[in-house]
Amino acid sequence: MALQLPPLTAIRVFEAAARHASFTKAAAELGMTQAAVSYQIKLLEERVGAPLFLRRPRQVALTEVGRRLAPAASEAFAILGEAYAAARGGSAGTLCVSTVLTFASNWLARHIGSFQMRHPGIAVRLDTSSRMVDFAREDVDVGIRSGDGTWPGLVAHRLFRAQYTPMLSPKLAESIGGVKEPADLLKLNILDPGDIWWKRWFALAGLPADSLAGRPDTSMGSQAYEASAAMAGQGVAILTRAFFTSELAEGRLIQPFDLIGDDGQGYWLVYPEARRNAPNIRAFRDWILAEIARPGSIG
Repeated sequence: MALQLPPLTAIRVFEAAARHASFTKAAAELGMTQAAVSYQIKLLEERVGAPLFLRRPRQVALTEVGRRLAPAASEAFAILGEAYAAARGGSAGTLCVSTVLTFASNWLARHIGSFQMRHPGIAVRLDTSSRMVDFAREDVDVGIRSGDGTWPGLVAHRLFRAQYTPMLSPKLAESIGGVKEPADLLKLNILDPGDIWWKRWFALAGLPADSLAGRPDTSMGSQAYEASAAMAGQGVAILTRAFFTSELAEGRLIQPFDLIGDDGQGYWLVYPEARRNAPNIRAFRDWILAEIARPGSIG
C-alpha cells in the first residue's frame, strides 16, 4: 500500500514555522512571502483535517495536533538531509565548525589533532568569525559561541565559563617596578579600555568605575590579538585564562592577581536540534565534551 504523504512543500513550511513559532521567521528562512507560508500551512491543515496553529495577535502557537506532528517533521527532514549529504560524499566525511578566532587559535587548534586521530574519516573545516551563523542557510555543522547558552532551536552544551582577569608581559610589569596592587595597572596602557570586563573587574578590585575614563576607546576585536599585543609589551589585556595557559606557563604572560571576574557567560558548543544525531556532529560532541573534561585541558 502506498504511503499517504503530505505535500513536501507544505510540510517543509510547517516544520520551519513550528521551529520558529513564527510565520514571518519561517518565510525569511525559506525565502518565501508570509502569505505563501500561510497558504501552505492552510493547505496542510486541510489535508490533516485539524488546525496545526493557534493564530494570535503577532504570534502563533502549535495546537495539540501540531505539537505531535512537529518533532516528527523535524526528524524526518534531518534524516533526509543527512542521507542526501552522505550520498553526495558529505555529512559523515566533513565537519564545518564555526568559531570565534580566539577559541580556534588558542584551544581548538591545540586539541583538534586528537579528534582527527580518533576520526580519520572526518575532515574538519574551521570558519572563524565573530558573527552568529544561520544554520538553516549556511553550510555549518556546529558552532562555538559565547553567551548565556540561550539560542532558540539549538542544543547548547557549556564548555567552560568565560572568566576574565588582567594579564601582561613580565617586562612591562618590571617597567614600573612590578604590579603589586590593582591600582598599579592604571600606570600602564590598557588594551581595549572600553571592554565591559575592565569596568567589572576594577569594581571587584574596589577601584572607581570611571578609572579608565578618558582613555582612547581602541579595540582589537579578539582576545587572541590583545594577548599578542600584551606579550609584545604593548599594554595590559583582560583575558580568559583558559585560552592562555601555555603563555602563562611559559612566562610570556603573567597574571598579577588571583581576582577573577565571572559574569555568568560561557563558551558553548551549539548545533540544530534536528541534527543532534548526525554522525559527524555526534562524534565531535562526544569528543569535545570529553576533551574539555580531561584534567589540564582548561586552566
